[in-house]
Amino acid sequence: MDTRSFSPIDRFIGEIDKAIKVLTAPANAVRQSPAAPAVESLSEADRTLSARLMRVNHSGEVAAQALYQGQAMTSRDPEIETALRQAAAEENDHLAWCELRLAELNGRTSALNPLWYAGSFALGAAAGALGRGIGLGFVEETERQVESHLQGHMQRLSSSDERSRAILEQMMQDEIRHGAEAATLGATPLPAVLRAAMRLTSRLMTRGSYWL
Repeated sequence: MDTRSFSPIDRFIGEIDKAIKVLTAPANAVRQSPAAPAVESLSEADRTLSARLMRVNHSGEVAAQALYQGQAMTSRDPEIETALRQAAAEENDHLAWCELRLAELNGRTSALNPLWYAGSFALGAAAGALGRGIGLGFVEETERQVESHLQGHMQRLSSSDERSRAILEQMMQDEIRHGAEAATLGATPLPAVLRAAMRLTSRLMTRGSYWL
């Protein structure tokens, strides 16, 4: 076990390094992509739509990395920090799967990802500083909204795009589990006004990444 003690400056530099890797380096998944090999026959319109939707999902995973890392950095509870780091590792699988699928669709990642990362990291850090209940409540609500978002994307995907659908289905299962784990650890329900603000922020990110 690593028992070294890191100063705030050391941890901040470490977070900068993580951000650079998320934003510039190819993500490496621990788990195999759930998209089974298949011969695809997508129309150009369906391919374009899938690429845009997967770009949005990729941006969401970039934001998830930042959210969990920011919250783990300010959390004063070792149990919570460990759970957040584990969730971030699983979200990294999602990031890698979305990157791979984008490449298959001849798509690209969003030019706005640095903005989404910075904003999500700040939100996560603020949530972690507010204490165990609110911080975990933020995670639970985020995962609930992501679940709804993924369901919407699966409804929009062409029925021919089985590979993208398989990825989104596995991502949704993981998000549901992360939200349940946050609730088990002691999440406090967030005020309605904060939930509404989170939904507005999510819509801005979704629309921005869909086009840019």
